[in-house]
Amino acid sequence: MKVLLVEDSLASLQVTQTFVESAGHSVITASDGEQGIQKFLEHKPDLILLDVNMPNMDGYQCARHIRESCQQGNLWIPIIFLSADVSEDAIVKGIDSGGDDYLHKPITQRVLSAKLRAMARIADMRKELEKASAHLKLLSSIDGLTQLYNRRHFDETLKLEWSRSDRTKEPLSLILCDIDHFKVFNDNYGHVTGDDALVKTSKAIMDTLQRPSDLPARYGGEEFAVILPGTPAVGAMIVAEQLRTAMDVIAIPHAFSDVADIVTMSIGVSTYYPNHSKVSHVELLNSADRGLYRAKDKGRNRIELQTFSSNTL
Repeated sequence: MKVLLVEDSLASLQVTQTFVESAGHSVITASDGEQGIQKFLEHKPDLILLDVNMPNMDGYQCARHIRESCQQGNLWIPIIFLSADVSEDAIVKGIDSGGDDYLHKPITQRVLSAKLRAMARIADMRKELEKASAHLKLLSSIDGLTQLYNRRHFDETLKLEWSRSDRTKEPLSLILCDIDHFKVFNDNYGHVTGDDALVKTSKAIMDTLQRPSDLPARYGGEEFAVILPGTPAVGAMIVAEQLRTAMDVIAIPHAFSDVADIVTMSIGVSTYYPNHSKVSHVELLNSADRGLYRAKDKGRNRIELQTFSSNTL
């Protein structure tokens, strides 16, 4: 474990640090409550050993500040108070301040080692829970069939990237793709083959995108979207053409299309250049959607760039 030791007595700090390190853990030290809060925020330890009696800010105050930080970051880090006062009032006050346990000073190596073993088990369980939580969060944002991000995650990311674009003043591009005549494809080849076509198309999209910041998503049934942060219109058009021609490479047969004998995509592109206009990310989505429908109206299997009306060109 990574243990934060907050202790104003140099002698006690050195002894306790030696005990903790001899048990196989690393130690971060702080000499007062304010420094303890700073070190906690900087290092995010697995355990805090916190002296109660310190000048300026005592251990109880320090623990309350740390617990407030834990709530904001959705963290739980165990706190063990170190004190010569183990009266009922002191223990209750410690628990009410956010502490989890009490160690009587002077600390013995045997008792401290036992406490550390217990806290190490808790730390291991917490890390496993954090991994499981992160995995569940990822699963909740992925489309089960295509393994692209789902619509909910797309909506959240577009809103975040829009805000980032306004802050950084970098352009934000959006691509909307729709497989041409997919209903006819499903009606004639069956939904199993249709799902296979969606999976192959999704893989082609993922293989085409080069930057980790580019976000591909399944927008609807046979519709896909790609968010391109920091990308001007000319760059977005290049990516869109790469996506369109990628369909030629995978060449999924579509004998019932009046566009080509393989599955093709119509694509709409729009780019937001940050300015002072009071618009939202929804306007960019609507703009790319207008480009997509114009591509369909002009014969499909093509790309149309829709000028974003609020842009200053």
